[in-house]
Amino acid sequence: MSSSSVASSSVVNPVVSSSIVLPLYGNVYPVGYYYVQVNIGQPSRPYFLDPDTGSDLTWLQCDAPCVRCTRAPHPFYKPNNDLVPCKDPLCAALHHADYKCESPEQCDYQVDYADGGSSLGVLLNDLFTFNMTSGARIKPHLALGCGYDQLPGQSYHPLDGVLGLGKGKASIVSQLHNKGLVRNVVGHCLSGKGGGFLFFGDEVYDSSRIVWTPMAHDHMKHYSTGSGELIFGGKGTGLKNLFVVFDSGSSFSYLNAHTYQGFISLLKKELNGKPLRETKDDYTLPLCWKGRRPFKTINDVKKYFKHFALSFTNGWKSKAQFEIPPESYLIISSKGSVCLGVLNGTEAGLQNVNLIGDISMQDKMVIYDNERQTIGWSPANCDRPPKSSSMIM
Repeated sequence: MSSSSVASSSVVNPVVSSSIVLPLYGNVYPVGYYYVQVNIGQPSRPYFLDPDTGSDLTWLQCDAPCVRCTRAPHPFYKPNNDLVPCKDPLCAALHHADYKCESPEQCDYQVDYADGGSSLGVLLNDLFTFNMTSGARIKPHLALGCGYDQLPGQSYHPLDGVLGLGKGKASIVSQLHNKGLVRNVVGHCLSGKGGGFLFFGDEVYDSSRIVWTPMAHDHMKHYSTGSGELIFGGKGTGLKNLFVVFDSGSSFSYLNAHTYQGFISLLKKELNGKPLRETKDDYTLPLCWKGRRPFKTINDVKKYFKHFALSFTNGWKSKAQFEIPPESYLIISSKGSVCLGVLNGTEAGLQNVNLIGDISMQDKMVIYDNERQTIGWSPANCDRPPKSSSMIM
């Protein structure tokens, strides 16, 4: 079957038994982010994108011409003239209900990110090229943003754009699902050694081996498990009712100010009498400790730190625990200090949100099942992307 006939027949006969798996590159430190290569356009060209479960819109830095663009690994995307009209439901999904169409033939957008970054541009359709686990190659027409005015935020990554993996209609997984190509499931496996993989569809894991918890329905925009409790060293901390969001677009994890202070005091109490002292001359992250000699790997220090976890009453019979071992919340800096990869979210402008970022999702498969409205996770080997329908766990 040619790719075009797969794409066109797929709506009639959904190919939902197949998935798309894409390799990830990068790491939490020292690179500071993970990224994925996506091939877009005709002819197809490669672009490095930030896979972001915290937003819906996929956009590329775009030579429309570009008013303000940041440094990128590839030449800016050259737009075609296949504009998404303003009345299209995908356009409506990116705007408030009272949005007025100033130019009916096109859909203007602006996305603002929590770190202060933004992208302004126009929505258009283009061909994306994906290889399915079934062996088929598909080239669906999907909507993406031609971003001609970008402002970098505090956590700026020098990439070609963003791959929006959120819950909304405009996200890539929603668009692929609406064309009958994959189940409305997105997941990732970030390796602590760097790299990993991203997937669309539900074919690369065994559902019975995953810890599942329902998505919170009162937070439609984000992948949230609703209310959680902080567990430290296997014991409850009394830090409860934490609004928790999973966000692959954030390298580090964040706790709101009150929870952060509680967490830090538990951590410091635990480190009392251990051969570590706080250091003020390492600016890698806000809180770092030195040993008697520089540390080389997390293995040198993890014995001094306890596991912590976020526990969710999953509305079912038991509690679902998202375990975070020391290697999923600490980094070894270039100066050989050990630094805390959990930051004060209130100071970072996240208000009351507690955010599970890349550092804490390493060496786990994390799955966002938009059909069953659940989020799941399980320890996994993220070093090798799965081939076809073989499970990796």
